[in-house]
Amino acid sequence: MNTKSPEAFRTISEVSKDLSLPQHVLRFWETKFTQIKPIKRGGGRRYYRPEDIELLRGIKYLLYNDGYTIRGVQKVIKENGAKRIISKPNQNNDFTLGIDEHTSSFQNENKPQSMIAETKRKKLMTVLNDLVELKKKLNSGD
Repeated sequence: MNTKSPEAFRTISEVSKDLSLPQHVLRFWETKFTQIKPIKRGGGRRYYRPEDIELLRGIKYLLYNDGYTIRGVQKVIKENGAKRIISKPNQNNDFTLGIDEHTSSFQNENKPQSMIAETKRKKLMTVLNDLVELKKKLNSGD
């Protein structure tokens, strides 16, 4: 089996497999992140450049590992540029967003982003449990 050189263009199926993402997610991200610009050939076939793939990898890392929203990642790209996203995720990029997009008042800048996402998840679970309890009270007529 021939392997492609690192500089070779990749099809959407190859990128999907490499990044463990469904193809429809890659197509959706193209609509949300204008920096992702695969070359389209006959029949609309997409060919991703190595820099497109690295940007996709960085976006995936911010969304899935650091707990950013799409809007949050868009803001990071706008403020820091796509080159910062392309740099390797394990370099501990420090992207600080506004309080309404990614952080809350109890978080500090010294925490790793993955810990912030876990703390945020726990707080959201507490709110969800409170809402479930309120719903039970409303349904029981208390």
